[in-house]
Amino acid sequence: MCADADAGDDMATCAAMCANMADVATTTMRMMMRPMGYEPGVMRAIMTACMTMGEACAAECRMHAEMHEHCRICAMACEAMVETCRTAMASMSMA
Repeated sequence: MCADADAGDDMATCAAMCANMADVATTTMRMMMRPMGYEPGVMRAIMTACMTMGEACAAECRMHAEMHEHCRICAMACEAMVETCRTAMASMSMA
């Protein structure tokens, strides 16, 4: 939603960050949905990348959150995703 809404108003960086975040999150989710061929080291790496991208996207969107509601919502969604990945990674290391 945020990437589509940020097409103008000198928001190219924010739009690109949001699009990249969506791509990384989708890839991470698709990998997590495949129980066969699960490689813990690779899963930790992709989840770490997802969290790093989520933190960067949230920071970018927070800069525009007062002007754009969609940026505020996106920042909150990214922060929630990062926390969810942290929780999932913690349970992976116990398994």
